[in-house]
Amino acid sequence: MAEQQVMFGTYTRRGSEGVYTASLDLEKGQLHDAKLLFPIGSPTYTVLSQAGFLYAVARQDGQGPTGGEGGFAVYDFKHPDAPKQIQTWLTPDASEAYLAIDEKRQLLLAANYHLSTLTVFKIHADGTVTQTDQYLAQGQGPRPEQNKAHVHFANLTPDGRVDIVDLGSDLVTVFDLSDAGALTLAGTYQTGTGYGPRHLRFNPAHPEYVYVLGELSSLISVVKYDAATAEMVLEKTYPTIPNEWTAHNGSAAIRVSDDGRFVYVSNRGHNSLAVFAVSDDGSRLTQIQSVPTQGEFPRDFNIAPSGRYVVVANQNTDNVTVFARDEKTGLLTETQKDFSVPEAVRVMFY
Repeated sequence: MAEQQVMFGTYTRRGSEGVYTASLDLEKGQLHDAKLLFPIGSPTYTVLSQAGFLYAVARQDGQGPTGGEGGFAVYDFKHPDAPKQIQTWLTPDASEAYLAIDEKRQLLLAANYHLSTLTVFKIHADGTVTQTDQYLAQGQGPRPEQNKAHVHFANLTPDGRVDIVDLGSDLVTVFDLSDAGALTLAGTYQTGTGYGPRHLRFNPAHPEYVYVLGELSSLISVVKYDAATAEMVLEKTYPTIPNEWTAHNGSAAIRVSDDGRFVYVSNRGHNSLAVFAVSDDGSRLTQIQSVPTQGEFPRDFNIAPSGRYVVVANQNTDNVTVFARDEKTGLLTETQKDFSVPEAVRVMFY
């Protein structure tokens, strides 16, 4: 039986104890055998290096957005059934919102929403890290959630720069990054006022186009990226929820299929996945489907490496839903719901 392992990062505010795993049956599209992999406080994001080291967000002595200590823990994950913690990096107050790895330069990128920071770490041969640089974002927007800068995402551009998404000041910032882990400002992109950008993804088939997701506005924008100048220019913006939806919604995660033909967005409130077909040149989106996630507050989801399944974590209802994905049409068909994982907010295949 062909299977794929799935890791779930969680909050630990109600019933969760840490990081969980399950197996996805690639014939039936069914998850089974959920279990606690290791206990840790609110591991809301995880990332795994090619060398076999796992970096997991961590909270200690605090359950709210601030207080206690926050940061991440490092695990030797060469034996996935018995991960061994080898380092913790904790500072007073809030933990990171997003982690990403630069494999070429062996750097770890950490975005902190509440502290408004992008922190860069050097990854050593044993998987441990030391800080090399930090950027403190400034600014604010018109909405109550935009009282200050809130860095929600940090990752690499296709040409090896770093981009961060600041929900608080409606800003995407691009940096040059040295091999030693030093940041230099390269460019900025200002979204619409009150847009509240949360995440972005580049099109792997058309790296000159990036899709910027607005949490507060429930919008997705196609933005053209100039690798020569790091300049970003808006092409067009699309809604992620129906126009008639008037209740609260916060768009959360965005994924692009490996062939660059389809974009997927999760909506918390509307509790759906919006599916968009991408034009042949990557510059336009057309919504082709909106499917209920069969649970509340789908903070994260992911496309399986095979491309055949999408796994969605519903944070507030403690359940995970699986969809079969038609690789030709991009359309989703539910294969499982009500698979129990407490407070899941991160879906990672490994």
